[in-house]
Amino acid sequence: MLKNSSDCYGLIAVLMHWLIAVLIIGLFVMGVWMRELGYYDPWYHRAPELHKSIGLLVLLLFAVRLCWRFYDPAPPPSQRLTRWERVASRIVHTSLYALSLVIIGSGYLIATADNVGVSFFGWFEIPAGFTAFEHQEDRAGEIHKILAWVTMGLVLLHTVAALKHHYIDKDSTLVRMLGLRRRGNDSQ
Repeated sequence: MLKNSSDCYGLIAVLMHWLIAVLIIGLFVMGVWMRELGYYDPWYHRAPELHKSIGLLVLLLFAVRLCWRFYDPAPPPSQRLTRWERVASRIVHTSLYALSLVIIGSGYLIATADNVGVSFFGWFEIPAGFTAFEHQEDRAGEIHKILAWVTMGLVLLHTVAALKHHYIDKDSTLVRMLGLRRRGNDSQ
């Protein structure tokens, strides 16, 4: 089913979740790898352009996902979750969204520090709007790097929590995000 139900996420939400997750993790790995490239490496100039385009794609997918979420709200959390687990889940999810948006924004500031726009896979260009502050590329770069590492820490926490719910608590938290329903009475 395309839409969410009361006990699991629909195909659209599932695909958006996993596509964005793979892209964000891929962007992180690519960013770490790019920092090791030498000037004469063939990917020295190509990789950053691809990194920027994928970052813009993530921004577009975030916008689509948020619109979809307003149209098709998420199923309620499992009744088996404790209050602190619900609060922690909300904080981690909100932080992942906020950090991702700030990382994309700082990436834009890095890319446009020399007043040059950002190409989206060569199809069109997002213009450089302004130079916001002195040493913009360096300062935005530091923010970009630190928040990328913080985000990966939260992704790890999110993953461990999902696995804990699946293998230790044996509840439907992970199964729901796979678009499946657990058989038997799980009380969600």
